[in-house]
Amino acid sequence: MKTVLVTGASGQLGQCIRKIADNYPDLNFIFKSSAELDITKVSEISNLFSESKIDYCINCAAYTNVEKAEVQSGLAYAINADAVKSLAEVCDENNTVLIHISTDYVFDGEANSPLNENYKTNPINVYGASKLKGEEYIAKALSEYFIIRTSWLYSEFGHNFLNTILKKAEEKATLNITDSQLGTPTNANDLAQFILELVNEENKKFGLYHFSNLGEATWYDFAAAILEFSGYKKQVVLNKSNSYKTMAARPTYSILDKSKLKSILKKEVPNWRDSLEELIASIKKL
Repeated sequence: MKTVLVTGASGQLGQCIRKIADNYPDLNFIFKSSAELDITKVSEISNLFSESKIDYCINCAAYTNVEKAEVQSGLAYAINADAVKSLAEVCDENNTVLIHISTDYVFDGEANSPLNENYKTNPINVYGASKLKGEEYIAKALSEYFIIRTSWLYSEFGHNFLNTILKKAEEKATLNITDSQLGTPTNANDLAQFILELVNEENKKFGLYHFSNLGEATWYDFAAAILEFSGYKKQVVLNKSNSYKTMAARPTYSILDKSKLKSILKKEVPNWRDSLEELIASIKKL
């Protein structure tokens, strides 16, 4: 039986993995929230690895507040880069396969066609730069790793765009949503399943991969679909806006090309609208 460590287990992706963990009876999971395992402390990582033979480490721990990263750059780099370097080195010492989650924000948004894994990185905010540095540390420290870049992640768990729009809809608030960025909303449940399938089948085709749902959308399109599928479309005023002010610069285009994932890993990815509709239906049942 393979032992799988999931760091940052209280975040939305960690919770999505925990939700389906029972579907993988051949895997022994160790879930550690950021409070239970501070990956910025090398001693805590080393102690945990010395206590258990860990075959896979799925690193969901990250500093993800894009806005605050601009003023807390030291903390963003400590978690997204320096701690990842330490984690990668401990994985190397213990023959552990590291599966690390990265982001579309490593790109500058200047492209006009889907971005593949070889496209030049050029982050335009601290968050993206710190995540890119983490990627670089992993590639230097390890040969057996998966780095998975994803985009616009949402789920029923935690603070994310889906839950924010649903809350605003319940309050019948007027929504002014930007249509100046183009990307792909990605259901964290789909990403969780993809990751656990890699582990369960002991996939050895290591490297950097892009994973997001299929299709493209603006944040306005995403909000409109949430209102449509949740039944709030007629109750909420939704306006397009191009005046969304943020401290951090955001890529205007960040659609990820999934060709490598399909050709090498032989994995299929659902369309973002289909996945969103299915998740909202399951939330409404609950």
